[in-house]
This record gives sequence, structure tokens and C-alpha cells, in this order.
Amino acid sequence: MFTLRQLPYSKDSMGDFLSPTAFDFHHGKHHQAYVTNLNNLIKGTEFENSCLFSILTKSSGGIFNNAAQIYNHDFYWDCLSPKATQMSEELKSALEHDYGSLESFKEAFIKSAATLFGSGWNWAVYNPTTHKVEIVQTSNAQTPVTEKKIPILVVDVWEHAYYIDHKNARPVYLEKFYSHINWEFVSACLEWAKKEGLGSVDHYINELVHKKA
Repeated sequence: MFTLRQLPYSKDSMGDFLSPTAFDFHHGKHHQAYVTNLNNLIKGTEFENSCLFSILTKSSGGIFNNAAQIYNHDFYWDCLSPKATQMSEELKSALEHDYGSLESFKEAFIKSAATLFGSGWNWAVYNPTTHKVEIVQTSNAQTPVTEKKIPILVVDVWEHAYYIDHKNARPVYLEKFYSHINWEFVSACLEWAKKEGLGSVDHYINELVHKKA
């Protein structure tokens, strides 16, 4: 049985970016629903006793959709910080090398997130084939993990992520999101992506977030 992870900060810590009400709905209802659905869907299947990483990488249909949404949301919460954080020199160097400057990376990331049609996620990933940080869009519950790319940053652009506080103004939400990125977490993700590849995703999911008792 999977359980809803706890937020790594208080619901009233994000100022005018995300309100406690937004967290109540997004985390307490939407995220919880994916956990409840997955627990129900895997009963009596080959995935009943599987870890979340195995389900994410081996399932399809409704089981995959709910497993992926659990992971996507888990990762999103960790990408947020109530206070300013610093990126590592390794991350700074990678973004400057791949995008020309930190400002150029920000512009590309926000433009990609703003132009994603419909519901989905906008990611920065480490591609172990090219050894570069890439910006990718995924629709609905899809995740770059299934393409063997390692997430280092994500923003949720489903309407339920921002509509309570920002109505239909996705660009406003994205600007505020960018000022609340947990760069220390993103930096750690890049470091471990380079060292462990997809193994870092497995470790994150099953040891840090959904560790079995």
C-alpha cells in the first residue's frame, strides 16, 4: 500500500505563490486521489507488491497513469522552496554551457511551460546519451523517466496546479514558480543523475519518498 507523502514545508510558507487552500486541493485531494486509485488498481495484479519505480517503468494504462502522477507530484513538491536557495557550481556550469546563460535557460524553460497545450508537465532533464540538460514537455501523466531521461526540475502545468491562486494566468504562476525553485534539490538531482543514471530515480522514489517499512 502506498501512502501520500508529506509536504517538505508548511502549507502557509509560499506567500502569494501558492495558498494553503491550493495545497489542500492539489496535495490533499488531487495527489491523494492518485495514491488511492493506484492502491485500488494494483490489487490482485502482478504489481500488487511492486515498488513504485517498477510500476512506473513496467505498467501501462490506468495503473501507469496513477503511478506516474504520484511520482510527478512527489518530485514537483521537492522542486519548490519557501526561501531562496543556491544552485551548485556544477548545475550553473551545465546550464550556462547548454543554454548560453542562466537567463537564457529561464526564458526557454518558462516559454516551454507556457506553451504546453492542455494538461501536463514541463521538465528539465539530464540526458545520459548527450550529457546535456534538456527541456522537455510531457502531456497528462507522462514522465521523461520512461524515455530514460533523468528529471532534475519540473513544473506542474495542469490547471489544478495554479487555478485557485492565479485563475487562467499560467505565465504569472510560472514566474512565481521560478522564484521558488529549490535549486539545492535540483543541483543534487543533476549530481546523482550523472553518477547513477536512472538508478538515481529509483533511489529517490523508493528510498527517499516511498521507503517501505
